[in-house]
Amino acid sequence: MARTARTSNVTTDHDFIRKWAEARGGKPARVKGTERGPDDPGMIRIDFPGYSGEKSLEHISWDDWFKKFEESNLALLYQEQTAKGEQSSFNKLVSREGQ
Repeated sequence: MARTARTSNVTTDHDFIRKWAEARGGKPARVKGTERGPDDPGMIRIDFPGYSGEKSLEHISWDDWFKKFEESNLALLYQEQTAKGEQSSFNKLVSREGQ
């Protein structure tokens, strides 16, 4: 059975994550209603134009996003290109445990 080569990468580099997201129109965001207090943004995501996050996501600063990213010990799993060679915005926040 033939497999399509799809390469995913993992990073914790703040500058790279910000540049990667912004190159694709992405903005730092939090999931509304998941905060646990005034200083906690709750669950974080990268919001890309044209996706379904319009009603559930709220943009936050990169500083707040990266603070939560570090507190939660996260890494970004991402893809540079789709299987067809187009720019990909696929990403997932994963635990650094086992990375």
